[in-house]
Amino acid sequence: MFDVAIIGAGVIGGMIARELSAYELNVCMIESENDVGRGSSSANSAIVHAGFDAKPGTFKARFNVEGSLMMEQVCKDLGVKYKKNGSLVVGFGPEDRETLETLLERGRINGVEGLYIAEKEELHKMEPGLADEADCALVAPTGAIICPYELTFAAVGNAMDNGAELLLNFKVSAIGRQNGAKSSYFVITAEDGRTVEAKNVVNAAGVYSDVIARLAGDASFTVTPRRGEYMILDKTSGNACSHTIFRTPTKMGKGILITPTVDGNLLLGPTSVDISDKSDVSVTAEGLDKIISLVKQEMPGVNTGAVITSFCGLRAVGSTGDFIINNPLPGFFNAAAIESPGLTSSPAIARYMAELIESAGVKLKKKENYIRTRRAYHWFRELDTEGRNRAIEKEPEYGHVICRCEKITEGEILNALRQNPKARDMDGIKMRTRAQMGRCQGGFCGPHIVKILAEALGVPFTEISKSGKGSYINVGKTKQ
Repeated sequence: MFDVAIIGAGVIGGMIARELSAYELNVCMIESENDVGRGSSSANSAIVHAGFDAKPGTFKARFNVEGSLMMEQVCKDLGVKYKKNGSLVVGFGPEDRETLETLLERGRINGVEGLYIAEKEELHKMEPGLADEADCALVAPTGAIICPYELTFAAVGNAMDNGAELLLNFKVSAIGRQNGAKSSYFVITAEDGRTVEAKNVVNAAGVYSDVIARLAGDASFTVTPRRGEYMILDKTSGNACSHTIFRTPTKMGKGILITPTVDGNLLLGPTSVDISDKSDVSVTAEGLDKIISLVKQEMPGVNTGAVITSFCGLRAVGSTGDFIINNPLPGFFNAAAIESPGLTSSPAIARYMAELIESAGVKLKKKENYIRTRRAYHWFRELDTEGRNRAIEKEPEYGHVICRCEKITEGEILNALRQNPKARDMDGIKMRTRAQMGRCQGGFCGPHIVKILAEALGVPFTEISKSGKGSYINVGKTKQ
């Protein structure tokens, strides 16, 4: 019997689990996929938003600003890459300027520090590559960039290091109530028949959070998936800009952005289209053409021909227009409809969820041996030559480069198979180590990683998948 079962092991579920694992509670995370963070948490803009966009008085506004202030320390504790590069919301003409003035005032009401509007001369000194027509911008010095899936792995892993359990490939099909000797509890059933019993349930299921809520008896909201396509450019284009550059926003979102990543690439996107299929993450020619067209309007010199990959993510747009964080039923808690700025808000949402659970009668007693920090996945590449040589002497696998684009070693891949939450497939290795994320996208290192995975997991090479069941890399040998 768990004290708390969290449905959804994305960044929201992971951060909540990390927060609750600091207390004397028996916690588990339930995830439908073969690994954590496979939904919106691995396919978003990777931005720590300053907090000027959300309507004052909403959960979005509150937790955006609180989360932004918390994020740098959280990333430091968890060994996650973080860079405070600042953001610019660029305006083209009088109508945009009016919107920027509104955002400036809204940001000040929300408590965002350092906001101001830069005029054309200053703006073009800050970002020389902007189109000549760009004549003003809202400057947010507290804006930052991080690696979203790295944060998710670290939060989930830190929770596991503190005793939380992780159940994968657990697709929830039913949530029922049972009466125990002292109180009732939930029985969560998977499609394959597995069950989990828990006194309390937290719904952090992303675009499926309305489905999970209805299974528990809460039909108070719906979630619409909003599809967003992105392009990633080669590191040769990573210095096209230094700030995160937004267009003036519309009701559909913050528009197409141009931003460096913490790993040195350039990220372009997203598109913004409401759809009905909660699993549609297809990339379209139409979407990519739109990104290229809008980027060229903002920064004509960006080399969109340097794209090395593209992807699509879904945002969980709730029917209330705000994050849905509540306790609608005894023992059942929603952390639902967490769209942008959800990544930024995640540590603040986790803290608030712990307070909400405590106010519902769950006793929270701090652990004496709580582990607050963890070693980064990327520790080896940050060592100097002497430090690397010492690591290689201790573990020779660190001297064997597997991914030559990103210079990732066999030791780092093996570390990803040992450190919580352990990688189980090719995408798991990719997201933890960056092997396969370079210019060749795994063309050279992929076969070697399959071999390492098969040997480490003790399975035939034909059982190694890209991202779980149904995505196997090899079907058999062509030569004996």
